[in-house]
Amino acid sequence: MRTLSKTTQVATPATVEKKWHLIDADGLVVGRVASIIANILRGKHKPSYTPFIDCGDNVVVINADKIRFTGNKAAKKVYYKHTGYAGGIKEITADKVLAGKFPERVLEKAVERMIPRGPLGRQQMRNLRIFKGATHAHEAQSPQPLDIASMNRKNKVGA
Repeated sequence: MRTLSKTTQVATPATVEKKWHLIDADGLVVGRVASIIANILRGKHKPSYTPFIDCGDNVVVINADKIRFTGNKAAKKVYYKHTGYAGGIKEITADKVLAGKFPERVLEKAVERMIPRGPLGRQQMRNLRIFKGATHAHEAQSPQPLDIASMNRKNKVGA
């Protein structure tokens, strides 16, 4: 008598197929884009998702300097860092980071905080490339454009 097998297929690093995605962040909301990027980096959009394997795709984000916040978050959201010295905590608001030299750090920190901490999370973060302008250095990988604005009606400019 044959019985039905209920085994789950587990992805291995050899069986994972990685793709390249291109996201234009112009006018999109930080948190909504970051959650979609985090899911792609982890591989949760694939049917072969395995939590302990890096089965996510590579993501290239352009126009990170034109990303936006909803409400009054740009002026009120504060990022903290510590110098390592006693009393050395520093703070900077989100709009100052966006107006500064490295505006892509806003999106990078948002995605980083949605990825699990540890060696696997660090490996998955290496698959994220963020550029502040419209050009990027990964044309050779021919990333496929991903329309984030159509995934959620609230992501559209003016919605």
